[in-house]
Amino acid sequence: MSAQSWDRWFVDETYVKVAGRWTYLYRAIDQFGQVIDVLASERRDLAAARRFFTRALSHGRSPVEVTTDRAAVYPRLLDEQLPTACHVDTARANNRIESDHSRLKARLRPMRGLKRLRSAQTISAGHALIQNVRRGHYELGTDTGPRLRLTAAFDELALAI
Repeated sequence: MSAQSWDRWFVDETYVKVAGRWTYLYRAIDQFGQVIDVLASERRDLAAARRFFTRALSHGRSPVEVTTDRAAVYPRLLDEQLPTACHVDTARANNRIESDHSRLKARLRPMRGLKRLRSAQTISAGHALIQNVRRGHYELGTDTGPRLRLTAAFDELALAI
């Protein structure tokens, strides 16, 4: 069976500062690097993880395999929401998303800080959109090379609006 988009998810949470307090940012990418969803949360608990997975699953197909870190909430949550998916939590299996966090954090670092949780959610989702367009995951700007893909995508969007 060949790999399809959404077959494998890499899920993790990272920290971002909002109004001087550390908050959590749940993120999921697929095996091709496409950002599936992002959720900013004040807590790192079962309810927040459940909210994130519910949102992520609403975007399309369910994954066959989910790779996470060893956070205690994931086995129970995956048994509940994705009972047929294989859960991988071995050491270093989640490096793909861990390195993907660095791109977002590099973008947030020069900013003067986020004041609200909603701002963190909006900026993170916008960053995910731009990252997905740049990587060619959408049918926008695909006729151009990678360097001009983002510009071509926004030109196409402007014509469509």
